[in-house]
Amino acid sequence: QVQLVESGGGLVQAGGSLRLSCAASGSIFSIYAMGWYRQAPGKQRELVTTITHDGVTNYADSVKDRFAVSRNNAWNTVYLQMNNLKPEDTAVYYCNADLRPRTTMQRGNYWGQGTQVTVSS
Repeated sequence: QVQLVESGGGLVQAGGSLRLSCAASGSIFSIYAMGWYRQAPGKQRELVTTITHDGVTNYADSVKDRFAVSRNNAWNTVYLQMNNLKPEDTAVYYCNADLRPRTTMQRGNYWGQGTQVTVSS
């Protein structure tokens, strides 16, 4: 069974930094794109960033030049370095992976359970 487990959320003051990690575990044949989404209270889940297997990245305009995504393909892990955090970055952050598990070989989207990021002003 494939699982995505996030870590690294917490409470930080505006202007501070946090680093999120997400590890994919289980019987995985291949991982394609990985990324981060977030959902603030009363709002829809939105894309933060994605990164392909080859390292091509994409960012939401609201986080460009402040957030940086990276991944370690050998460890099936994706990271999100968040700098100069703002109160509007407060949300639950979800890890996402487009992958193919060995058990079914059916490519699909998988989600982590989410980690809370709270930025105080």
